[in-house]
Amino acid sequence: MTRVTALDDHRPSPAEAAIWHLLEEVPDPEVPALTVLDLGVVRMVSVGDRGQVSLDVTPTYSGCPATAAINMAIRDRLLQAGYEDVQIKTVLSPAWTSDWISAAGKEKLRAYGIAPPVGTAAGEGAGRGILFGADPNVPCPHCGSVQTQRVSEFGSTACKAQYRCTDCLEPFEYFKCI
Repeated sequence: MTRVTALDDHRPSPAEAAIWHLLEEVPDPEVPALTVLDLGVVRMVSVGDRGQVSLDVTPTYSGCPATAAINMAIRDRLLQAGYEDVQIKTVLSPAWTSDWISAAGKEKLRAYGIAPPVGTAAGEGAGRGILFGADPNVPCPHCGSVQTQRVSEFGSTACKAQYRCTDCLEPFEYFKCI
């Protein structure tokens, strides 16, 4: 059984590539503009000699209520494609970070009206202040202005905060660096 992770430089076999391609169609249940690959939660795909599929999935946080829905959506998509033996393992270490959101995923967030994370979870690019509770300069996904202010630390999910733009006056959510 070959193990191929999202971070490997290894070129996937045709069977593995087919799985990765199918996963591009599985939306995140909380932010349907993103796929599970955009979100970076699928960490490993392996395909056995007899077609058995194993995946490692890391939830955005250990208590994420969408974890079961994500796993079910992945399983359903693979079953629809004819894969009968699908095993999904929840992997909590290393912990998921918003740094794993793909560049395409960040652009999809912006187009959907959610500001993508600013900088990195380690504080790079936006300064170390984020780690200590400072508000980042979050550009408005509607007009691009950085004249924005946080309204609430939490949005529709724990990984998002509520902001509003003081230029275009539109409210929006910000996907926090975690």
